Amino acid sequence: MANWSLDTAHSEIEFKVKHMMISTVKGQFNTFNVNVQNDTDQFENAKIEVEIQTESINTNNEQRDQHLKSADFFDVANHPTINFISTEITKSDDDEYKVTGNLTIRNITKPITLEVEFGGLSKDPWGNQKAGYTVTGKINRTDFDLSWNAALETGGLMVSTDVKFQAEIQFVLS
Repeated sequence: MANWSLDTAHSEIEFKVKHMMISTVKGQFNTFNVNVQNDTDQFENAKIEVEIQTESINTNNEQRDQHLKSADFFDVANHPTINFISTEITKSDDDEYKVTGNLTIRNITKPITLEVEFGGLSKDPWGNQKAGYTVTGKINRTDFDLSWNAALETGGLMVSTDVKFQAEIQFVLS
């Protein structure tokens, strides 16, 4: 069985949310782990588990980060992690996959499907086998009880319900 461990120095998870319907705010989670177990060389047979530490949210604005950590959003005191466990992986093109799984935020679990692009395999200068992937997706944050918002005087809402995310993930064969 092959076990692929996350190369944290070369991986990131970022997200984007529309703010006041006129601009986009970006952020990231600084602490997370992704584990891929595979009994063959085929990615379609892998089991993927992701654990993100909600306390590690970073939008480069301390006041906003504290609000995101509060009960209005992630409630990190009671929900310290976001989890994803794959249930199905299908190949859609030469280097493209759809990964379906269960996403859990605030103890609410919903199925989602992610788009995954395989970047390739390579050996680093120390002989370690590496694999790279780009993962994209979108969720409706209110599905996970991340529902705080404020109406704007000009119409619309302060924060969009759609959250887009992208992960650049590199693994090392262990």
